[in-house]
Amino acid sequence: MIVAFGDSLTAGFGADPGKSYPDFLQKDLDSAHLNYRVVNAGISGETTTDALARLNTVIALKPAVVILEFGGNDGLRGLPVANTEANLDQIIAELKQAGIQVLLAGMTLPPNYGPDYIASFQRVYTDLAAKYKIPLIPFLLQGVAGTSRMQRDGLHPTADGNRLVALTVMRYLRPMLGRQVCGVNATWSSRANA
Repeated sequence: MIVAFGDSLTAGFGADPGKSYPDFLQKDLDSAHLNYRVVNAGISGETTTDALARLNTVIALKPAVVILEFGGNDGLRGLPVANTEANLDQIIAELKQAGIQVLLAGMTLPPNYGPDYIASFQRVYTDLAAKYKIPLIPFLLQGVAGTSRMQRDGLHPTADGNRLVALTVMRYLRPMLGRQVCGVNATWSSRANA
């Protein structure tokens, strides 16, 4: 099982049912004959504090991988970056302690938040990925943000945008599943085919 654990970007806010990025990710996994079920644990409006409060329910699902996508609402509300980092740090630590692989989704903020705040916000993701040696999607909305694939609010992808987000996630997720599914032999065979 793969749990997509996040806020409105994971929940698929504003898109029709069945058109969130986890929905498209499930189709991509099925097409690749990777036998994983994607659980969408996205709740719109949540901050990293909210995520920490419901982390145990995610751990209880015993997923192989958690795609961790939080922080955007913290940033948009101008919350202290140190709080966001501390919350994400604790979430990652607890997931890893439970033996769950973590794929961290990086975020950024609109330019009007100022270069200093944006830079420190973005650094949270790179620093935590380095600290815990986990894969990082540098920016979840790469190729989608600022395009017609965003809804009118400029914050949430359309269905087509979510389809592209799923492809971005799949690029980083696929190598993690190779290790999970087939162990050492798959790792060697994928290296041989690289």
